[in-house]
Amino acid sequence: MADSLRSKEVLDGPDRAPHRALFRAMGHTDEDLSKPLVGIANPASDVTPCNVHLDELADESKAGVDAGGGLPLEFGTVTISDVIATGHEGMRTSLISRELIADSVELVALSECLDALVVMGGCDKNLPGMLMGAARLDVPSVFLYGGTMLPGHHAGEEVTVQDVFEMLGKYRKGEIDEAELEALEHDACPGKGSCAGMYTANTMASLAEGLGMSPPGAATPPAESDDRIDAAFEAGEVVMQALEADVRPSEILTRATFENAVALCAAIGGSTNAVLHLLALADEVDVDLSIDDFDRIMRETPQICNLRPGGTYVMADLHRDGGVPVVMKRLLDAGLLDGDVMTCTGRTLAENLDALDLPEPDPDVVRPVDDPLYESGAIVILKGNLAPDGAVIKVTGDKEFRFSGTARVFDDEGTAYETIQNGGVDPGSVLVVRNEGPQGGPGMPGMLDVTAALVGQDLDDDAALCTDGRFSGATRGPMIGHIAPESYVGGPLAAVRDGDAIEIDIPERRLHVDVDDDELQARLDDWEPPEPEKESRVIAKYGSMFGSAAEGAVTSANWGK
Repeated sequence: MADSLRSKEVLDGPDRAPHRALFRAMGHTDEDLSKPLVGIANPASDVTPCNVHLDELADESKAGVDAGGGLPLEFGTVTISDVIATGHEGMRTSLISRELIADSVELVALSECLDALVVMGGCDKNLPGMLMGAARLDVPSVFLYGGTMLPGHHAGEEVTVQDVFEMLGKYRKGEIDEAELEALEHDACPGKGSCAGMYTANTMASLAEGLGMSPPGAATPPAESDDRIDAAFEAGEVVMQALEADVRPSEILTRATFENAVALCAAIGGSTNAVLHLLALADEVDVDLSIDDFDRIMRETPQICNLRPGGTYVMADLHRDGGVPVVMKRLLDAGLLDGDVMTCTGRTLAENLDALDLPEPDPDVVRPVDDPLYESGAIVILKGNLAPDGAVIKVTGDKEFRFSGTARVFDDEGTAYETIQNGGVDPGSVLVVRNEGPQGGPGMPGMLDVTAALVGQDLDDDAALCTDGRFSGATRGPMIGHIAPESYVGGPLAAVRDGDAIEIDIPERRLHVDVDDDELQARLDDWEPPEPEKESRVIAKYGSMFGSAAEGAVTSANWGK
């Protein structure tokens, strides 16, 4: 290890005396400067409960690095709150923050010649952004999650922020009063951590462990628990072990590893955003992963976890029942995972699992593979004349679901939301919300306001939604997103008109508008892209660089790879 340290570029020899002088200004000694430099990428912030406690975890990771003989150097990155950003212009920044976090990690690690990284994350886009940054650098790296929030309690039931969004629909219908809504607001989110269900942050934490970028058992401990503190210290220890063994992300993030992660996503009932983020991460390491792989693996892998939003339990319940290792062990024993893939511990997945004393989980939380909650995973990829490059839907109930309805077209999310909440959507409608893709949004905003409004208005059995935007991990119901190509670049969604018949066929994996090819093409020939709105500079800059959702909506799409 010592002869290959990147940090020698800034620490060794007479020519680096000025560099060492700045390290000494920070109180570092000769002994410190003989150690590997280990970056601790910490997006701690007061803007979201997901990240408000990360400084404490960063200190524990630094202690773990120090115990392993490294010199920990902490640096910050941006974060946003996906929930607080929802429903206004701020949601356009969400996917941009993923790219900016990855860029920040890359910039700091390159400029400082860091030898290894502990990358931390709390809110949704932190997780893929940190993993993408580590993958670009390809230095020994470990991902540390900030941990899940515990569920709240209201009227004798466990509740999460999902319930607050959905209760808004009932409030607008007059089924509850403002006092009841306010009481739920006070009860739903009791403390620090990421939203409690198997939403996007908890999904991506689980998949980071499944990818081998986090130590076994690191995904599920709640933010406010001793187990989370222990996981933070372990991350520092493990990254030093990875550095000693020279285990890099390029050795961990292989085609087989990504297939394992997709299978795990199926088993836990993970968020549709996993499609976007795994595709983006695969792009960073030049692994050929496509949306068709998601559909194939989801068909082959049962869902065995009964977790929100489609189920009953939350991440803390999964932790009490053995966490991600219990799920992966069941998949491995059933031949649904490749156990030979390498992990950040320097051991294979199978070796990691064999070393654990795993409990027998509550079968209502984690079911056996041969008696699953559902025979296949929840995420389905649709194609057809409305989505030639693909679209994504999460089906947590009837896998034979079919729906035919009449298009109700909206050119932006806000108008659709107000129409739903004001009772302006009829049963049998298929809402088409366009110009919300990676470039058209720009930033591919998540639409939890809109999807929760449909559920809250009790329309989720009688109406559907199609959009080139994306959804929150808390979304449920017949909501189709990631439609590609997006309308802003002339995708077929741009040609849909009010009154067109749209067919959704889950068994056939089909999304079709009942307009013949010639008429559809004629409409597209007459179509003109919408006049761009004046955006903030960061939204305009990153928005112009996004690629297709079918390829992860990465800003590297224009690099000429």
